[in-house]
Amino acid sequence: MSNSELNGFRVARAGPLALLQDAGRFGVRHLGVTQGGPADLHAWAWANHLAGNPWGAAALEITFGGLVLVAEQDLTLALTGADLSITCNRQPAPRWRTLNLRAGDTLAFGTPSNGLRAYLAVAGGFRSDPVLGSAACVVREQIGGFDGQGTPLREGDGLPVNGTAAPPAQRVAPHSEQQDYRRPATLDLLPGAQIASFTGRSLFDAFNADWQVDQRADRMGVRLTGPKLQCSVGSLVSEGISLGAVQVPPDGQPIALLNERQTIGGYPRLGNLTPLAASRLAQCMPGQTVRFRAAGIDRTLQQYRQFREGFGRLSH
Repeated sequence: MSNSELNGFRVARAGPLALLQDAGRFGVRHLGVTQGGPADLHAWAWANHLAGNPWGAAALEITFGGLVLVAEQDLTLALTGADLSITCNRQPAPRWRTLNLRAGDTLAFGTPSNGLRAYLAVAGGFRSDPVLGSAACVVREQIGGFDGQGTPLREGDGLPVNGTAAPPAQRVAPHSEQQDYRRPATLDLLPGAQIASFTGRSLFDAFNADWQVDQRADRMGVRLTGPKLQCSVGSLVSEGISLGAVQVPPDGQPIALLNERQTIGGYPRLGNLTPLAASRLAQCMPGQTVRFRAAGIDRTLQQYRQFREGFGRLSH
């Protein structure tokens, strides 16, 4: 990672997992390379917008906190997503709005109290050479990030930025967009794939029972525990797996697949979470309750288009 004079931050303490993420790596799954990108697309997009960046700019995803950064130049930035007890010079740092730092200021991420993943975007964006068209950091595949090799942030790293962009006007996200991740989540799911092969009781339970987020959850996927779902299809010829696919292995407990999922899989699927539902699930703590809600393609496609178009308008 760079020691350039354009470094925006120096890493004083790395924490368990902090990664550089742009919008993701697309068009390469036929090579067995996964998507990457922000686990919470909603919070990542708002961080970039508040910092005055266009869609796709690279930002930091900080999971579980523990990260301490020292500004090496004056910066304008935005913090969104989880409440990780963030402080600036030991004072609470505002979230969901622009924030100005001076060279020497210290930004520290503490323990999660509302969600798991926070996002930090700087005006102008972080700088990194793309690998297969993206800077998205995927540790398992050793691809992307600041060094191009999928390395999480380490103590002493310098984090380069794209010059000294003119600070954007002060922006605040609408209160309706500042999500409370502690609430039980209702996740829109598009029924499909092998859903007709599940028993009637299983389909009732899938959409009417509470599901708990298991300890086994990461950027690859989230296991959910609850009623045992039964399917007449035991295994399939492996087929492509999309973001938000909900697989059901033989133990009957669903797995919702996220950004670092495998590219193919052979378990039967209930269907697919929408991108924003997958984002919401990525902020759930182990033990939290979620429910599936059957959704139609027309409504969910319209909602997603409005989400994307809204950032297109607001970013200019």
